[in-house]
Amino acid sequence: MLVSALLAGSLAATAFAPALAEDYASGAIKTMDTAKGEILTDALGMALYTFDKDAPGVSNCDGDCAMKWPPVTAPAGAKADGEFSLVTRKDGSQQWAFNGKPLYLWQGDKKAGDISGDGVGGVWHLAKE
Repeated sequence: MLVSALLAGSLAATAFAPALAEDYASGAIKTMDTAKGEILTDALGMALYTFDKDAPGVSNCDGDCAMKWPPVTAPAGAKADGEFSLVTRKDGSQQWAFNGKPLYLWQGDKKAGDISGDGVGGVWHLAKE
């Protein structure tokens, strides 16, 4: 099920292998059924996560944290729509948020459908509608 086409062409995983960057061309955020319920994923089916230490509309995951948990970034000119908003990161880049919660990928997930980041450190959770 397609959640939003507004993100077309706008997702980038900054710390993932460069070969993956081209795969974000379709850019849609989708939903996927998992053993832990319906979750949000990127266009490739990679699980998206939220971080308890973020404040609404504020990302607190930078540096080493952002290397392990790449933010779901948006290009210049991207527009918020409905439940999807934009957060300005400390480096000035834009990050997608869902219901005000910044979205991230997890370096430990290796293929579509992996959800190994859920519960890490007690502060990372699968993004759900």
